[in-house]
Amino acid sequence: MSRIAVAGATGRLGRHVIDVLTERGHEAVPMSRATGVDIITGEGLAHALIGAEIVIDVASWHSSDEEAATEFFRTSARTLHSAGRDAGVSLIAMASIIGADRATAGFLAAKKVHEELLLAGPLPVRILRAAQFHEFVGQLLDWQPGDVAYLPALPSQLVACRTVAEALVDLALDPAGPRPGAPVPEIAGPRKELLSEAGRLLGERRGVEVVAVDGSGMPDADLAADGAFLPGPHAVLAGPGFREWLDGQASEAR
Repeated sequence: MSRIAVAGATGRLGRHVIDVLTERGHEAVPMSRATGVDIITGEGLAHALIGAEIVIDVASWHSSDEEAATEFFRTSARTLHSAGRDAGVSLIAMASIIGADRATAGFLAAKKVHEELLLAGPLPVRILRAAQFHEFVGQLLDWQPGDVAYLPALPSQLVACRTVAEALVDLALDPAGPRPGAPVPEIAGPRKELLSEAGRLLGERRGVEVVAVDGSGMPDADLAADGAFLPGPHAVLAGPGFREWLDGQASEAR
């Protein structure tokens, strides 16, 4: 059994990471402001890291604003490295986004900086890049209240949060870790699909009409249209697909 601290433990991905660690018999230490731990100010962090061997960083900023997100990641990276080194943590494992290394604007560009800053710190760092989550589609619809939503017809390879959490825990606990010089590990769903089409499937269940648009107003839309944010040939592809995931969510709600 390992003691593993999880930054962003109450977030969309963090909740699954806590579940996976607990199910596998590890001691998971949830770190979020809700649990009295602030990875920006450092409040409660030293105490939370006592005895922790690994930090899994899935904390995120709550909006897509590039400048604010970059500042959040800059500060959190510095704070986690400093407190982790003082506590004797052996490594940090972080969740990033496929294509972040190619991004030039928006939230993905902030994640690119996040990767660079964590890698530059004193502790060893392992990165898992994931495709956009199935849950992200619902967030896109939530941002457009009403009976009609406009979603970009951009390609993605959506993946379930639970699937990403399992892969991230595997990466964090792998005794050997990625081999030197290997590509950054990636995980994505089993098939390519358009965000607008996934939105249409969810919209049908919510009573929302989804209209596909070209996405030209989004950061790096041209890169996205060319497939820059799709998984590479070395990526692990894992289900469920979006439709299967939706069916599972509906079954759980009954």
